[in-house]
Amino acid sequence: MSHIALYRAWRPQTFRDMVGQQHIIQTLQNAIRENRVSHAYLFNGPRGTGKTTTAKVMAKAINCERGPATEPCNECDACRGITAGTVMDVVEIDAASNRGIDEIRDIRDKVRYAPSEVRSKVYIIDEVHMLTSEAFNALLKTLEEPPAHVIFILATTEPHKLPATIISRCQRFDFRQVSLPEQTERLRQICEEEGILADEDALAYIARLSDGGMRDAISLLEQVSAYGGERITLNDAVDVTGGLAAEQFEQLAEAIRDRNAGAILPLVEGLMQAGKSADKCLENLVYYFRDLLVLKLAPKGKAATERIVDQDKYARMAEAFSAELLFRMIDVLNQYQLEIRQAALPQTIFEVALMKICTLREAGDQGSASAYAAATDTSEAAASGSEVQRLQQRIDTLERKIEQLLQSGVKPGSPAPEQGASRGGGNRGGNNFGRGGSGGIGSSIARVKLDPFLAAADSPASGQVRMKWADILQRVKSNNISTHAWFVNGEPVAAADNTILVAFKNSIHRETTEKPANRDVIERVLNEVYNRPVRLATVMLKEWQTAAENGASPAEELTLLHEDERGGPPPEPEWVEEAVKLFGEDLVVVEDK
Repeated sequence: MSHIALYRAWRPQTFRDMVGQQHIIQTLQNAIRENRVSHAYLFNGPRGTGKTTTAKVMAKAINCERGPATEPCNECDACRGITAGTVMDVVEIDAASNRGIDEIRDIRDKVRYAPSEVRSKVYIIDEVHMLTSEAFNALLKTLEEPPAHVIFILATTEPHKLPATIISRCQRFDFRQVSLPEQTERLRQICEEEGILADEDALAYIARLSDGGMRDAISLLEQVSAYGGERITLNDAVDVTGGLAAEQFEQLAEAIRDRNAGAILPLVEGLMQAGKSADKCLENLVYYFRDLLVLKLAPKGKAATERIVDQDKYARMAEAFSAELLFRMIDVLNQYQLEIRQAALPQTIFEVALMKICTLREAGDQGSASAYAAATDTSEAAASGSEVQRLQQRIDTLERKIEQLLQSGVKPGSPAPEQGASRGGGNRGGNNFGRGGSGGIGSSIARVKLDPFLAAADSPASGQVRMKWADILQRVKSNNISTHAWFVNGEPVAAADNTILVAFKNSIHRETTEKPANRDVIERVLNEVYNRPVRLATVMLKEWQTAAENGASPAEELTLLHEDERGGPPPEPEWVEEAVKLFGEDLVVVEDK
C-alpha cells in the first residue's frame, strides 16, 4: 500500500477519529447540536494536525441526510459524495495556487445561489494566508453579509498574515500539535489493522520525528514499513530517517565528555559517508542531550529516552555532564541548528557545532580556564617576533635605570628623593600612572564587600549569567577584539545588585580589563544583553576562593573601577615614574620562550 493510500485509508471520517483535538471537536459538536453553527470559521495550527480534515468532517456532519448530526453517518449519499469530493456544493480551494481576486470574485458570485445537492454550501479555503490583498478585500465583503446557506472554513498555518478584518469575522480555533503518546497509540492502531509488526521504541521514535503532525507520522510509518518488511525496528526507523543509532550517539557523547575534538571529525565523516543528513544529525543530538538533561533533573520521572536501548549506559552518560553544562550545550547546538538549514556546507557547520560544545567548560573549571589563558597569552606573545624583541630591549633599559636608582639610595616603596621633586615629584608620576581619567590602570576605586556575591554565588541570577557568558564574550569580541583578548580570561563567579563579579587568575588580565575604555565596552554589552544597567566587578581568583572557603570578613573587599570621593591613589615611588616615562601607561605581557 502506497503512502497516499495508507494516509487516505486512515484519514479520519468522523469527529471521533480525530487525534489530539478533542477541545475543538467538542465545541463544534455542541454548535451543531444546538443549531448555532457560525457562518465563518478559522482553523489555525501546525501542518498535519487535522485542519482540513476537520473541515470536511464538519461539512459532512452539517449536510448528513440523517442530521445535522454531531457525527456523520458516512453511509448516505451526501456523506459519501463529500468524502469522494463529488458534491458540487462543498468546495475545497487551495489558496496557494488560486490566490487572485478572480477566484474569490467567482466564489462571491456563486454564493448567492442556493445549494443544489445538500443542505448548506461549504467553502473550505486551505492556506488562506496566501491570498492577495485584493482577494482578501473581495472575500471580506462576502464574510460581512453571508447568505444563510453558506459556511466558510478558512485553514492556515500562519494566521498572523491574515488581515484583522478577516479574523474578526471568524470563529477561531487553534489546533495544537498531537502529543507523543496520542501519536504512538494511533500508529500502533494502524500497524495492528494493517498487519504490521512494529517495536514500541520504533513507533515512539517515528512519533517524535513527526514534530506533532499526525500526517507526517503516518508518512514516516509508511516509509519505514516499506523498508523494514514484515517488522519495523528502531534501527530501521533510524536508518530510513537519517538519524543516529545508539552507538553513534554514545561515541559522539564520549568524545564531547572527554573534550576530544580530534575524535569528532572522523566520527562526522563516517556519518556523512553513511548517508546521514547533517541537519538531521544535529537535530537528533539536541534531543539526545535534552533527554540527558531530563534524566538529570527529573531522575524519578519518565524521561523520553526512546533513542537509547541500553538505559544503564544512558544513565552513566548523564552522570558525566552537569545540568548547567547540558543547558549550555543545548543552547549552542540550537544556535547552529538555525544556521545549518541555510548553510552551503552543512557538514562543516555540524563539525563546528560539535567542536564548540567540546570546548565548553564546567563552571569553576579552573584548570581549563588557566590552560585557555595560557594559550591566549602564548598566541598574543607570539603574534609579532620583532615587537617582542623591541619590548625586551626596553625592559633591559628599564632594569638598568632601576639599578642606578637603587644604587643612589632609592628603595622600592619609599618616597621619592628630593631631586625627583624638581621634575614634578613622585606624586605627579604616581597620579599619572594611577588616574583613570588619563587612561591608566590603577584608577581611583570604590570598594564593595564580597558578602552579597558569596550569598548569591549559587543563585538563579548567577546561573543565568554563566549560561549567557558565551554570548556576552562574543558580543564583547564584536565590539572590541582587544578588550575581548583580556576579558576572556575571566570567569563569572556571582551576580548581585545588578553587578556581575568576574574572577581573574592573572592580575595583568584583571587590571587591563578594568581600564575605563575596556570597562565601557563590557558594561555597554551587559546593558544590551540584560536590557538594564549592569555593572562589572572584578576580583582575583585566589581572593574569591579564600573568601568562599572562609566567608568574607569586613576587610575582604573587591575593587570596582569607578571614581570615588577619596581623592585618588597614594603616591608612587620614583622608579614607577621612570617606568611610565619609558613605556607609557599601557601594560604589555611578554612571555620569555
